[in-house]
Amino acid sequence: MGQKSALVLGASGLIGSEVLQLCLASDIYNKIITPVRRSLLIEHEKLDEKVIDFDMSPWENLFPVDHVYCCLGTTIKTAGSKSNFRKVDHDYPLAFAGAAKKWNASVFSIVTAAGSNANSKIFYNRVKGELESNLRSLGLNSTLIFQPSLLMGDRNEFRPGEKIAMGVAKLTSWMTP
Repeated sequence: MGQKSALVLGASGLIGSEVLQLCLASDIYNKIITPVRRSLLIEHEKLDEKVIDFDMSPWENLFPVDHVYCCLGTTIKTAGSKSNFRKVDHDYPLAFAGAAKKWNASVFSIVTAAGSNANSKIFYNRVKGELESNLRSLGLNSTLIFQPSLLMGDRNEFRPGEKIAMGVAKLTSWMTP
């Protein structure tokens, strides 16, 4: 078993839960920390689940790790407001990135979105773009930014717009590589 540790943010979500499973199965890691709002109800010898209040300070002193996988994300509807959305999709990831720098983590990986642009008129894309710009300016050892378009998979919540988009994507998938 490897001697590296990882932090998986957003481990209860569509992408984060997959990243967590990959980390748990990997020989690279001997410890995977998951800061969560509610327990994932997963038992694994390498898993160190931390139920936290993300607004608490100074949580960043609790999790020094080698690699950070940030899969945090929400919708404005779920967050309840634009300011809460910004907190989850910008402020928390940026705070964890700052902590990763403090820990001298070798890699900070994050999932944002296609169309991320700090100058966008679309609020969602602007917040994601601002986050990416802020991350680039931190001077982390290595920052990997993944910009997927539509996230396809089974979710715990019903999102009718995404269901329609998934149907269209399946019909037109032959047009894209």
